[in-house]
Amino acid sequence: MSTIIQTAETQLTKLRWALGLSGVLSIALGVVIIVWPSISLYAFVILFGAFALAEGIIGIGAALSGAATTSRGWLIVSSLASIAVGVIVFLNTGMSALALLYVIGAYAITLGVIAIGGAFWLPLDGGDSALLAFSGVVSILFGIVMFVKPGDGALVLLALIAAYALIVGLAELTVAIGGKRIARNLTQRQLAALKPQASR
Repeated sequence: MSTIIQTAETQLTKLRWALGLSGVLSIALGVVIIVWPSISLYAFVILFGAFALAEGIIGIGAALSGAATTSRGWLIVSSLASIAVGVIVFLNTGMSALALLYVIGAYAITLGVIAIGGAFWLPLDGGDSALLAFSGVVSILFGIVMFVKPGDGALVLLALIAAYALIVGLAELTVAIGGKRIARNLTQRQLAALKPQASR
């Protein structure tokens, strides 16, 4: 019984770390854009590619280091999407600003759909599940804006990207910190489920 509980808590801890680091990276991206509003297109392409790759590598590392669970599958899908986008960006560092916006928009929509799915699949409590779903909705809306309004001024688009990164990053970080509560709730549920079996 203790082995089952320990395994579940270990998986949740890895999920928390992956979400937390992803949140920190998103916040860092938003902060860099705010403090460097005159960033060149080439520098921003490199920055975004590095951000996507780092998110993907962190997630894959956390997912592959444990047993197969729902959280592992969610992490793998999300991480592979990030790595794919990072590779695409680095293979096309000379892409136009319009092409980059479309890539960012598609990436945001993809992660948004995955985040909403995670809100239902992952062992989260009501508040954290709603927060993850909210971050998914924000991602999808942001991605749509990137496709609908790609011709807006560079400063406006950079401000939108920074705001998006900060909102999603803070949401992920909050869910990651709340993971202690998730682990405690999951342990209690598993103990309750195992008690009838032990009494037989």
